[in-house]
Amino acid sequence: MPRATVDDGNPAAGRQAALLRGINVGTAKRVAMADLRALVESLGFAEVRTLLNSGNVVYSAPGVAPADAAARLEAGLPERLGVTARVVALTAAELAAAIEKNPLAGVADNPSRLLIAVPADPAGVELLAPLAERDWGGEALVVGARVAYLWCPDGVIASAVAAAVGRALDDAVTSRNWTTMVKLAALAAGPRG
Repeated sequence: MPRATVDDGNPAAGRQAALLRGINVGTAKRVAMADLRALVESLGFAEVRTLLNSGNVVYSAPGVAPADAAARLEAGLPERLGVTARVVALTAAELAAAIEKNPLAGVADNPSRLLIAVPADPAGVELLAPLAERDWGGEALVVGARVAYLWCPDGVIASAVAAAVGRALDDAVTSRNWTTMVKLAALAAGPRG
């Protein structure tokens, strides 16, 4: 599987990625990415770029903590776009670390079935620690410092481990597959504009 690397120097300083939970999944919570970019820009963030059509947005927010950026975006969604969604934000460095430290790289052979779950509160990973100790058969759950890695070889919808993570954190977690997270990390670390 591809890996993304990020220089820990200044190129990604102030860069963050926001993951909007449940946006453009099925017919609910439809949001045009141009409208999402406009909202993020209206909040004072710069160099805004979206990835895919599913509520992934990268921006520059020097001096703004990811939790604060997420709260501002979450508050702006109903006001400007008429939808509500939980928003989780990560720094470019956190994204890079999640990619670099993937403990399931040697096991997961299908990037669409390898998920990275990102709790809204970084302490949320602690709630997943007991689940990581269980035997999930062919599935796997590994808890990292900021994210959890879920291997769902039979698909995400049929996954017992994905369902357990959802029950443990309710709407305070969002997940993206490996391919999307690699692309987000590259977008957050890469040239701006």
